[in-house]
Amino acid sequence: MKKILLIPCFLICVNVFSQILSSKVEKKTLALGEVNHFVIKIDNLNNQQVTSAPKNELLPFHFEETKDSIGQNQNLYERKIEFAVYDEGKFTIPELEFKVGDKVLKTVPYEIDVINTAQKTDQITDIMNNKEVKLEVKDYWELYKFYILAGLGIIALIIAVIMFIKWGRRPKDSPVVTTNQTLKELDALKKKKYVETGDYRSFYVELIDISRNFITRQYRVPADVLLTDDLIDLIKKNNTISQENERVVEDVFLRGDMVKFAKTFPDKEAMEKDFADIRDFVKRSSKDIEFENLRKDV
Repeated sequence: MKKILLIPCFLICVNVFSQILSSKVEKKTLALGEVNHFVIKIDNLNNQQVTSAPKNELLPFHFEETKDSIGQNQNLYERKIEFAVYDEGKFTIPELEFKVGDKVLKTVPYEIDVINTAQKTDQITDIMNNKEVKLEVKDYWELYKFYILAGLGIIALIIAVIMFIKWGRRPKDSPVVTTNQTLKELDALKKKKYVETGDYRSFYVELIDISRNFITRQYRVPADVLLTDDLIDLIKKNNTISQENERVVEDVFLRGDMVKFAKTFPDKEAMEKDFADIRDFVKRSSKDIEFENLRKDV
């Protein structure tokens, strides 16, 4: 008799202390895209951790999960999944595993029937026959005005870019820019007052350096590396510089070499004249460039 009583007690203890998994699907038949709910519960956890697939990854491929919430306390685990199916046919939610401690629990499989309700019962008909509408010019304008305005804007932008490239930018090495830069360098030389203090050697060294650099940039002649005699011969042969400017370069450069080697000692008037001649030569240089360009065109 005691043994008979022990069997029910054992069964009751097992039920009390073991985990119980239950699952429920709200609907077994769904319309395309209709929302359904799937709930899994595990009781009697006794503070054990539940391990399962990550959120939004529990159900198979065809089941689009829109919401997946998990709640758990000391004795209860509950997972609520909201999903929809967008393909017509029969689809199965297979056995899903949930690990509680060292024990694996599985749900029962569910078969979901997804139907296209529009195809089954609904008959789609037009409320009224199609009607031709004759469009006027203003109607076409309203339809395509944004495309037209965008096209005109692109054309205007292209024209602006072409005009800017052709006329808007002045090359840094253009004759005018080179002339203005050299005039600034000459003004800076004048402010050093070499003429007033009689420092003729420093005056001619810097004046010749400025002139050589100018001729190199403006006339594309290697004046910065040629000796004075070679430079004078070259500019006379290529006819790039006008005869008036050639005479200025020859006179000032030869005098500068004589001053450099202490063969002559110019006075204040000579220094001022050479400075003024070089300055006028720089200003007149643009005419030489214009004449050379015309000659090339011819």
